[in-house]
Amino acid sequence: MVYMEVLMAKINLHSHTTYCDGKNSPEEMVLAAMDRGFDVFGFSGHSYTAFDESYCMSRSTTDAYEQEVRRLASSYQQKITILCGIEQDIFSGPAESRWDYAIGSVHAFYNREFDRYIYVDYSKDQMIRDCEECYGGDFLAMAEDYFATEATVIAKTGADIIGHFDLVTKFNEQEKMFEESHPRYEAAVDNALAKLLATGAVFEINTGAMSKGYRTSPYPSESILRKIKIGGGKIIISSDTHTADTIDFAFADAARLAKLCGFEKLDYPGRTVAL
Repeated sequence: MVYMEVLMAKINLHSHTTYCDGKNSPEEMVLAAMDRGFDVFGFSGHSYTAFDESYCMSRSTTDAYEQEVRRLASSYQQKITILCGIEQDIFSGPAESRWDYAIGSVHAFYNREFDRYIYVDYSKDQMIRDCEECYGGDFLAMAEDYFATEATVIAKTGADIIGHFDLVTKFNEQEKMFEESHPRYEAAVDNALAKLLATGAVFEINTGAMSKGYRTSPYPSESILRKIKIGGGKIIISSDTHTADTIDFAFADAARLAKLCGFEKLDYPGRTVAL
């Protein structure tokens, strides 16, 4: 991938609309992005996942989604750059080449022993129930399986961007479920990071859980961000927005955190932005 010269720009590549589980239409999101001063705004509808159709685009709406975003990109090209991407779930297979970019994400992982998908993004109660029934209440074992799946997300999706790397911590504010400094957790993180850093894919600093009130800091954690920096990894900032009023939620906080961890720039596909 070739990067352009370092410049100043406001960009978000992780957003959802009424074509999947978002609350606003694509055009409403575009208008909000222009109002907030974005230079580039990317759409990343959830890819179709056969085992759970509740939150994602269907095969038919995926085509309609692309057509609508491409139409908006043409209509507003003099005012803002609109990109049409996809959030490719790990169980959806490789992302198609028609997208401007792809975010590879893990929202659930498969437990072979219980022949069951384990959700880390649905609800705290669901996560606790899955952990009790499948792991005997051992949240660290659950996190180990999550990161073992996360480690393969780029290999399985071919994505450009790694979405919410430590999503397993969504309901772990103040470490009420497990200690994120525990050696078992650290080892699981390190193993996944080693594999993903080797791919050259970009990690996103994702403020989505902050806008929804689940977390007071973005994904990934500060300690993980420092490891990404040490490992030579690249980052971007995204809001994972599902509503027009959160498209740049806590971007300033995310930028400060990135600088604190030693990053000086954001490496978006096609352009590099100074922090």
